[in-house]
Amino acid sequence: MGEIEGPWAYERQARQEGYELPAGLDESGRGPLAGPVVAAAVILPETFQADGIKDSKTLTATQREAAHERITRECVAFAIGVVDQQVIDEINILNATHLAARKALLALNPKPDVVLVDGYPMRGLPCPQKAIIDGDAKCVSIAAASILAKVMRDRLMTEYHERFPAYGFCRNKGYCTKEHLEAINLYGICEIHRRTFSPICELVNATCELPGLERD
Repeated sequence: MGEIEGPWAYERQARQEGYELPAGLDESGRGPLAGPVVAAAVILPETFQADGIKDSKTLTATQREAAHERITRECVAFAIGVVDQQVIDEINILNATHLAARKALLALNPKPDVVLVDGYPMRGLPCPQKAIIDGDAKCVSIAAASILAKVMRDRLMTEYHERFPAYGFCRNKGYCTKEHLEAINLYGICEIHRRTFSPICELVNATCELPGLERD
């Protein structure tokens, strides 16, 4: 697709090409040291108001929650795909992200006939795709998917905080913050840490001088 303008421009172009049910797709959680990667797929009605639906990273937590409620209430369909840290370590984060996206799309009902993807093409999707660089800032369906994915992952990490309160997951969501690294240095790693991610992998393969460090 060439450079086009307007929050609905990519959906309109897809319909002009003969597609009837375009879906937006995005993920959250590729970079953290802990927790799952989450993908969301959503089909919006043509009457949906795009105001306030932006790239999830540009919204506050309160704005995301409000947008999430409106998207899930007014959309034609939405679905979530989750891939946990164990699978991420087994197949790598790129493949895990593609797997989460596939799970989300397969769970959509009705099924989309084309998917608008943020960034670069994904492998293994069950329908045609159109990849849009910075799609979460340009395409309302992708922006909506980014909000759904981010809110779901944040909720999951807040639940993990109840099990592993020492790491501050309710605040850092598993990302590589000073607080998180200090907790790892003090307590070692827990079961939801991604053991193939740096610096976790270095710690797992070290001589285990850190107190409390879990080893396989």
